[in-house]
Amino acid sequence: MKILLNNSDLNEALYGVSNLGFVPTMGSLHKGHLSLIKRSLKECKKTIVSIFVNPTQFNNKNDYKKYPVNKEKDLLILKKLKVDFVYLPKKKDVYYLKNKTSIKINKKDKVLCAKFRKGHFEGVIDVMRRLTNIVKPRKIYMGEKDFQQLYLVKKYIKNKYRFRIVSCKTIRDKNKLVLSSRNVLLNKFELIKAGKLSKNLLSFKKKIIKRKDINNFLILKKKELEKLYNIKVEYLELRNIINLRKTNNLQNSKIFIAYYLKKIRLIDNF
Repeated sequence: MKILLNNSDLNEALYGVSNLGFVPTMGSLHKGHLSLIKRSLKECKKTIVSIFVNPTQFNNKNDYKKYPVNKEKDLLILKKLKVDFVYLPKKKDVYYLKNKTSIKINKKDKVLCAKFRKGHFEGVIDVMRRLTNIVKPRKIYMGEKDFQQLYLVKKYIKNKYRFRIVSCKTIRDKNKLVLSSRNVLLNKFELIKAGKLSKNLLSFKKKIIKRKDINNFLILKKKELEKLYNIKVEYLELRNIINLRKTNNLQNSKIFIAYYLKKIRLIDNF
């Protein structure tokens, strides 16, 4: 495993490498990340994993400062997996060029997290565009847990570069809680509560198959969840997975939720 600390190291190491798989991360690796990496290792000749906590996608400075970082543990995990390259850039390596064109998300796409986290996805799309220019992979592996992120990256940069985005299924723990780096910020009691909420919504989706007034039903469900789990629900919506528009039809759709458990913001889709 080669550790690449800057762009010079990266360019030298990747010279002549074809069929390169890329897994972009912000570290604090968990089994969700590992599933992406293992798929890349299986499908590509070489695999590179980046660890970079991107400051421009945090609309809250405290959230950026508190983001869990454990680089030593991450490197041990990646070494055990026999990853070919690990890219550990500094901000100057990623942002060595100023934006010639600013990222603008269409008004119709400013829903779900884009509605509540001003500038977040502009930062995500920008850093993905920059990392793609630097790494030049054939395939990029991304998880469906951050479904809106996956949707927007596909929409705004996929067609501008010669690479394929590989969508990978969401990984959950034994309690059905979606795996996330933010989970390390929760105590044992909070993890159990979040798992119960996930099971509740998985069961709920099965019950609404025959209902015609799904969106009205979701409004009532939001109030129920807030009272039952003592949380603040930011949104609970059914949206079409093709265009992320609100729908009353379960076909080709997912239930999306964002909520605060104490001060920790969690997202999921079912």
